[in-house]
Amino acid sequence: MEQFVCNLKKYRLLKDLTQEQLAEKVGVRREAIIRLEKAQYNPSLKLAIDISRVVETPIEELFIFE
Repeated sequence: MEQFVCNLKKYRLLKDLTQEQLAEKVGVRREAIIRLEKAQYNPSLKLAIDISRVVETPIEELFIFE
């Protein structure tokens, strides 16, 4: 079974963004960012693209299925 790995926290911190700031920029609640960072939630394609643009990191580096 594939495992979802999320590197969002690493790249969010490199951009000096709080969870709240990132959530506001991509139009979700902070809880969604928390769940993503814990790999408890798979983002929609639109959300993944929006996050990727904000943190200026390719989707493939942020979200990985192993």
